[in-house]
Amino acid sequence: MQSFEQLSRELEKRGKGDALRKLAESPEGQRLAGTLDAAALEQAVKRGDAESLRRQLAAALGSEDGRRLADSIRRALQG
Repeated sequence: MQSFEQLSRELEKRGKGDALRKLAESPEGQRLAGTLDAAALEQAVKRGDAESLRRQLAAALGSEDGRRLADSIRRALQG
């Protein structure tokens, strides 16, 4: 699995970094970020607890804002 740094570099190299930053700063991105428990996500990452990460992200992306944001990300990465 790629590290976040590797993924970030690859997205920048492909010219997708700005588009993804705009999506993260969008109203949907901000609302979605507000639903995440940053401390719990950080602990899951530090422990390597993929199941906890999956549950937290699935819950967030299961919301209407999350689905719209995921669809926007998918289109940005394909374009």
